[in-house]
Amino acid sequence: MVECDLAKVDVAGSNPVSRSRFFFPPIVIMKPLFLIFSSLMLAVVANAQDYKLETISTPAPGLPAAYAAVIDTGGYRVIGPAGAWCEIWFRKSIPAGAKPADDTIVLPVAQGTLLGILRFPAAGYDRRGQTVKAGVYTLRYTTYPVDGSHQGVAPQRDFAVLTPLSTDADPIAAPSFDALVDASIKGVGTPHPAVLSLEVPGAGALPAVAKEGDSDWALKVKVGSLPIAIILVGKVEG
Repeated sequence: MVECDLAKVDVAGSNPVSRSRFFFPPIVIMKPLFLIFSSLMLAVVANAQDYKLETISTPAPGLPAAYAAVIDTGGYRVIGPAGAWCEIWFRKSIPAGAKPADDTIVLPVAQGTLLGILRFPAAGYDRRGQTVKAGVYTLRYTTYPVDGSHQGVAPQRDFAVLTPLSTDADPIAAPSFDALVDASIKGVGTPHPAVLSLEVPGAGALPAVAKEGDSDWALKVKVGSLPIAIILVGKVEG
């Protein structure tokens, strides 16, 4: 009878027993590690894209006296992945009337009404994805026209139009749609008026900044007796 010690048998320069005990194909080890690493990276990226809200206890800097009389002395700062995204000071009270019969208009605010002041500490962008230079802008209310060029831009027609504060002298003024659009295009220097979407806040405590859909972030507040939300991050696709 011949005894065979498999631990001493060398096949093609390798030990079959050692191989069976200690060798694991790379894919067996790498696959779970890859999945764990991918999950961690997705979590990091998701957290890095979050936006948060800070309150500002000081007035907007450099306001003309006419604006200082109507703008609240406290505001909000929205912080993004790269730091402060924008700062907003709303009116002390936004004049409101009856809710329009048109269901595509959700806010009871008159055309051209001043809503507040927005400051981009660095270059930002509007709802169209247009670049807006760093600076201080007025936010005035409008509704986009019912025509083919605006079809599908939002379920509601309510928007805030940005105009440089330096070119908007009278906070009590209520410019027409055409005048407001023209002032925004000329002042901001964009092909279209610089706009941000407005809506009615959903359920939840106010103030807050909350994610909507895949990429939009909205600031939700109550200005006087009027709840209002403004989408500050994100753009209309298409």
